[in-house]
Parts: sequence; C-alpha cells; structure tokens
Amino acid sequence: MSDLTLRPLGQTAFRIAPLVLGGNVFGWTIDEKQSFAVLDAFIDAGFSAIDTADSYSRWVKGHEGGESESILGRWFKANPGKRQRALIFTKVGSDMGEGRKGLSADWIARAVEDSLRRLQTDVIDLYQSHWPDPDTPLEETLTAFDRLLRAGKVRAIGASNLDAAQLSDALAVAAHKRLPRYATLQPEYNLYDRKSFEGELQQLCQRERLGVITYFSLASGFLSGKYRSADDLAKGHRGAGVKKYFTERGTQILAALDQVAGRHQAQPAEVALAWVMAQPGVTAPIASATSPEQLASLVKAARLELSRDDLEQLSATGP
Repeated sequence: MSDLTLRPLGQTAFRIAPLVLGGNVFGWTIDEKQSFAVLDAFIDAGFSAIDTADSYSRWVKGHEGGESESILGRWFKANPGKRQRALIFTKVGSDMGEGRKGLSADWIARAVEDSLRRLQTDVIDLYQSHWPDPDTPLEETLTAFDRLLRAGKVRAIGASNLDAAQLSDALAVAAHKRLPRYATLQPEYNLYDRKSFEGELQQLCQRERLGVITYFSLASGFLSGKYRSADDLAKGHRGAGVKKYFTERGTQILAALDQVAGRHQAQPAEVALAWVMAQPGVTAPIASATSPEQLASLVKAARLELSRDDLEQLSATGP
C-alpha cells in the first residue's frame, strides 16, 4: 500500500516496510497451500521482506532442513512476478547434520548454493550468519561473504544472535581487513525479552547504523494474548516455549497490552509489534502468521501510531 512508510535497512540499498514475515512456519505449522496464501497476502498488502533460514524446519520429526526455503522457491516458481516484489532474507550456520554447520568458508560456499537452489533464485537479498562460530576466524567468514557479494550471489550480509562484544569484533575485523561489514543484526527482542538488546548492543547498532530486524517479536505468541494461563498451552505448537512467560511480570505486560489495545481498537499482537517498531534503532520486527486472517491483523501494526503515553505505559513493565 502506498501509505506504508518505508525505512532504510541500515546501509543496505533496501528500504522496507516495518514488518518482516517470518518463514519459520512454512512446512512446520502450516502446509504449502496455506504458506502460499500467507505469502500472497503479505506481498499483496504492500510488504516485501521475508525471513527464513536453511535449517527451517529441521526440528520437526522427519524434516532435514530446507523445508521453508523450498516452499518459498515453489511459490516463486508459481508466481514469477512475486520474486521482483519480494526481498529474501535467509541464514547460514545452524546445524544441518553430518557436520554441515558453522561459518567456515567451505561450508558457506556450499550452503549458499543449496539455498539458492531451494529458493529457485539466482540471488539472496540478505544473507545472514545464524549463530556465532567460535571455531572459525571472523576474517575467514567475512572473506567468504565477500566472494558471494562480488559474485552477485548475495546483495547484502548480516548477522544474527551476536552480543555487543561479538558484533564489535566483527565490525573491527571488517574495517581492519577491508572486508564487507555486517549491515544488519537480527537479535531476539520483544516487550518481555529486552535485556539482551537494550543498552550496549542497541547503542552499537545505532552508532554503526546497522539495520535491526528482531525475532521472537511476539515472544513465541505469548504477546498475542492467546495464552492467558497454563491451560492455554495446548492451543499451539509453541506452547512449551510460552510457559516461561507465565510470571507476575508477564501478567502485567498482558494487562498493559490489553489497555493500550482497547484505546486503539486493536489486538494485543498489533500493539506489541508497534511497540517494537517504535524502539530506537529497530528497523522492523519479524512476525509469523499461520493464515491470511492472522496476517491481516499483524500488518495493521505497521500503521498503528502509539502515543507517548502508550509507549511509556508499555515500557514501564520491564525490562
């Protein structure tokens, strides 16, 4: 939609609406047909950025990784025009079994070809290191990414799950060795889980002008308000991951979300995402949807303007 305000994704060439679609659910909690429906609805609503990883969804019994990327690839094949409207963010480094993991030059060179094949595309818009790899020198990893950038196989590089010291080291090595620097960071961040990003890491990202796309932006669904008690844990595939949020502070956060949502005639998930979007240095939260109807609610967050009082009330619940 033309009224969406686009934000620069760090110092990349990309400008995106402030919501990234999480691809972790494709082939896991929703099948291919439903995944296609969600993807169509996302692009048709004027959004573009889709985040996935080579390892999605290896945690499911009988899966070996690559399921999410493969569904995306088949969606592109079925909808040729959609690839030009989409930005694909994927990751390398998680354990794919049989020693296929980490950020060595050899594995990155192999893994990118696997991702490109599954995605049925000739270029990845943002290629991210999924986890720190203490066994591989940063120079080796960044040199491997440099080759991919020069070859035109990826357009930008980013990192996920780095703390402030690790990100600072990576930026320093890039500068010293004249290698490409990470342009984005993907940290865990939401209204409940704030300590690992706020402070030093957030300030570093702002100072170095990195794009920030947050994951678990709804705390595995807890901030949607769907889970109100332990009895609700059976409602979704993420029930076990939600249990830790049933604390006094979790209850306070849900109450604040309810109050702000009531003032805006919005859903708690929309308010929770809008809060993340409003935080300094954040480009966009990542959120997953399992149906076009659920997606229709989430995309409203990109147009939801929270007042200063709203933001202060929500922020007062933590960290």
